[in-house]
Formats: sequence, structure tokens, C-alpha cells
Amino acid sequence: MSAPYALPAEHEPDLRLVHAYWEGLIRGANDMPFWDDFKPDALPELAPRLCLLDVFDEPFRLHFGHIVGAEIHQRYGATVTGRFLDELTPQAPFEFLASQGSAVVEHGAPNFWRRAGGAAKADAAYARLLLPMWGNGRIEMLLCAFSWR
Repeated sequence: MSAPYALPAEHEPDLRLVHAYWEGLIRGANDMPFWDDFKPDALPELAPRLCLLDVFDEPFRLHFGHIVGAEIHQRYGATVTGRFLDELTPQAPFEFLASQGSAVVEHGAPNFWRRAGGAAKADAAYARLLLPMWGNGRIEMLLCAFSWR
């Protein structure tokens, strides 16, 4: 059975860099890194396109924590820091983010989504990579990276 939002064989160079950094944080035989090992200053050129999402269960919710890159706010058209995803209007660049987040938590592995885009600026193409990170005995945070096209 294939997982939804499966990683493609090849994806955007910026997202490959984030994925490689995430893999480099994995300790020993673990499947994923601990969220507190993530250092945003390790990827300064990509920081405007990165965010950390806090994962809440029962009910499942995603929360934009203290790290949300400036380009993400700009693309959404408002500040999202400190807000839950379900409080926002479902529009680019957060389309299908709740289901993608749920899939990465359920599967326990990175996943990917790409929006083909259209002719209008509001329909711009982009790709999004979600990477799970461990904390307090569960997937507690997701590293989210965007690539705009």
C-alpha cells in the first residue's frame, strides 16, 4: 500500500536540502529526529520558506508556532504565527495541509504535495514537504518547507 502524499523520486532542490538536513538530525536507529535538534539558523537561505507546526491530538490540529518564515506570511497574505490551521481560510499555500499533516503523523514518515498552479497569480504553483519530528513520546512537531515556482 502506498502512503498518500508520497515523496516523488525527484523533487525541488531546496526541498532536497531540507530533507537532507532533516535526515542528518536523526540519531542512531530512530526513524526521525527530535524536534529540539532542529536549528533554523542551519538553513539561513531557506528560513523564509520554513515553518514549524505543533501537532495536537484529540482532536488533531496543527498550530503555527514561533518559527514561520516571512515568505509564508507573504504568500498567505496575513500573519499566521500563533494560529491554528483550522482557524485560517483554506487557501494557498495551505491547501490540503491538514490532510497532509494527518498523513505524515499517521505514516510517521516525510511526505510531499505539489500544486500545479494556473495562469493567475493567486493560482501560483508551489511544492510543500512535511517532515515529522519526535518529542515527548510522539510526533510532536512537523518541519514544513515550501518551494515557490
